[in-house]
Amino acid sequence: MSAKKKDEARYTEVRNAKALRDFFVDERFEAGIALKGTEVKSIRAGRAQISDAFGRVDKNELWLVNAHIELYAFGNTNNHDARRTRKLLLHRHQIRKIAQALAAGGRALVPLRLYFKDALVKVEIALCTGKQLFDKRDTLKKKVQDREIEKALKYRR
Repeated sequence: MSAKKKDEARYTEVRNAKALRDFFVDERFEAGIALKGTEVKSIRAGRAQISDAFGRVDKNELWLVNAHIELYAFGNTNNHDARRTRKLLLHRHQIRKIAQALAAGGRALVPLRLYFKDALVKVEIALCTGKQLFDKRDTLKKKVQDREIEKALKYRR
C-alpha cells in the first residue's frame, strides 16, 4: 500500500487572515505577479506572508508592497530580497479603476490570498474599506451567535 499524498492546495495557498477582520471587502481582482524563480519555489514551499502587504499605484502600474517571501533555502547568490516591491499584472482599465478608487480616498488595496493557478502564481487583491472598532465587535458577536445556533441545532438532532 502506498503512502497517502499530502493535500497540495494547502501548501500552495497563502491567506491574509487580518484582511477580513480589519476590512470590509468591496471589489475583488485576480492579478498576476512578476516573480523571480527562487520566489516561486519559496511560495510553493509555503514560505510566504502577506498579512502586512498592501497595493500601491505608481505611474499607471500596480505594485505589491511589503509582502514577505522567505529566501529560498537552496538558493545561491542570485537569491531574491525577502521584502522587495513586486509588480502586479492587470489590464490597464482595471488599474485605472483601482487608481480612481484609491484617489477618491477612504479605501485600501489589500491582498487576500496568494495562490497557484496551474503553473502561475496569482494574487487575489481587493478594494477594501476599513472597519471601525464597533464593526469588529459586531462581527465577533455575530460569530458567537452563529456558533451557539449551530451547537443548539446539533444538540437537538
